[in-house]
Amino acid sequence: MKIESLDHLVLTVADIERACIFYEAVLGMEHVEADGRHALHFGTQKINLHQKDHTFEPKARHPAPGSADLCFLTAVPMPDVLTHLARCDVPLVEGPVGRSGATGPLLSVYVRDHDENLIEISNLVR
Repeated sequence: MKIESLDHLVLTVADIERACIFYEAVLGMEHVEADGRHALHFGTQKINLHQKDHTFEPKARHPAPGSADLCFLTAVPMPDVLTHLARCDVPLVEGPVGRSGATGPLLSVYVRDHDENLIEISNLVR
């Protein structure tokens, strides 16, 4: 067996509505609700959102808000990313800094969402 790609991941959050507002406004994701479940769609992937203490089975052994460290790629130039984050009042944790990504070198900035998850926003350096 060989894994080809990631379809989705689950993010446990303290407040689904607040998480949706952040990920839609700051990262441009689309909130989709179906059958009482919430997801954030972007590209060909999605993040399923689970409310803390109301998660679906099966689940991670210790689901908790603030335990994720995620890296997202964007084609938006880093100066524009920085301007957008400032407009959204999202403080930088670190960056821009060089990092190593799955497909090559990255230029990255780090922020935190409302649950204190670490969010890396990166440009692939060509």
